[in-house]
Amino acid sequence: MEFDIVSLLISIVAGAIIMAPVLWIAGRMLVGSTNAKFTDAIMIVVISSVVNGVLGMFLGGILGSIAQLLVTLYLIKHYYECGWGKAAAVAIVTVVIFIVIAIVLGTILGISLGGF
Repeated sequence: MEFDIVSLLISIVAGAIIMAPVLWIAGRMLVGSTNAKFTDAIMIVVISSVVNGVLGMFLGGILGSIAQLLVTLYLIKHYYECGWGKAAAVAIVTVVIFIVIAIVLGTILGISLGGF
């Protein structure tokens, strides 16, 4: 097993630029503006990227995926000061918002999205 620091740094930067705003929007929608701060969204994405990179080295397959999901949900729960249910809802809404943005940008830019 080899740890690739360059891939990890790219993942952190890309996540902070792309996913943090989407996570922040979903958080504000579901837990309110007092609990969902933009800096919290950045911290969730950065810590999640690092932990997921490390977990990916040691755990593979379904076990690794479940561990990564639980870590991400815990970070949302902790930083947004909500329960597990709200954390799961924030994660799901984040994915939905991201997909909608990807489809809209793909349509505007004329990029085929593989069957959509």
